[in-house]
This record gives sequence, C-alpha cells and structure tokens, in this order.
Amino acid sequence: MLKRWADAVRRNHALEHATVAVLLARSGPRRLAGRATHDGFFLFGDVTEDEALWCAEDALRRLQAGQASLAVSPLCGTNIAVAGFMAAAAATAVLSIGSAHGRFPNAFLAAMLGVIFAQPLGRLVQQQITTSPDLDGVEIAGASVVAGQLRKVLTRGAMR
Repeated sequence: MLKRWADAVRRNHALEHATVAVLLARSGPRRLAGRATHDGFFLFGDVTEDEALWCAEDALRRLQAGQASLAVSPLCGTNIAVAGFMAAAAATAVLSIGSAHGRFPNAFLAAMLGVIFAQPLGRLVQQQITTSPDLDGVEIAGASVVAGQLRKVLTRGAMR
C-alpha cells in the first residue's frame, strides 16, 4: 500500500511539474508553487480554476505522448534539498579532517563545489526517485479552489 501511495505521488509530482511548465510557457514568468499528493496536486499562485484545469490536461496529454522531460523541473524543491545535502556533507567532511588552520575556507569551498555538483544530481534524483512520467491510465478529475490562491487539481488512476 505504501509503495502504491508513493508511486501515485511520484506520478502526480511529474504532472505538477509539467503543468507548471505549460502555465509558464503560456503566460510567462509568475510566482507559482506546487505540491504533489497521492490524489493530485496543489498549485499556489495567480491561477484560475479553468487555467489550472486546461494546463493540467495539456500537460497530461504531453506526458502521455512521451514528453518525459516535462516531469523534471529546474524549479523543483528536490534540487534545493539535494544542494543542501551536498553542501552540508562536503563541509562536514572537510571540517572533520585536517588541522584547524584553513578548515573554514576549505569547508566553504567544499560546500560551493557540493552545490555545483548537486545541479545535475538534483535532476537525476527527480528522474529516478521523486517523479515518474508513467501516466498511462491517469486522468484529470477536476480542479477546485481550496482557499485564496490555492488550487487543487485532482487526478484519477495514479494510485494503481
């Protein structure tokens, strides 16, 4: 059951990324945030219900047609988490070895290198762990206003 739930979140996470990509391509830069769930995803920003629904349906069609690259986003929080982990791990490793002289500058440099190496790693983590563009059998069930600028896009078929 837990694996089915996690796989549904991964599918909806991919759909959330693709929907945001469609929204941004359609209307240009704007502030948006998303959060995937097992039964769809939330969008926070200046987006109408109709716009969220239309863009989600377009994103779903594109993913189902094989545009898997839409599932991975440079704006994803996974990238931030991976960068934070890499920076912390690199700095901790440097601080735990060697003499006290020069440890801070070396730790700073190691943290910066960790963030640089995290960029392609964040995309890989999205591709392999946090998203799944396999949306066969998934449908958009609707979109609704939760409160203020918070919208929920509901899906069916992601939990299989």
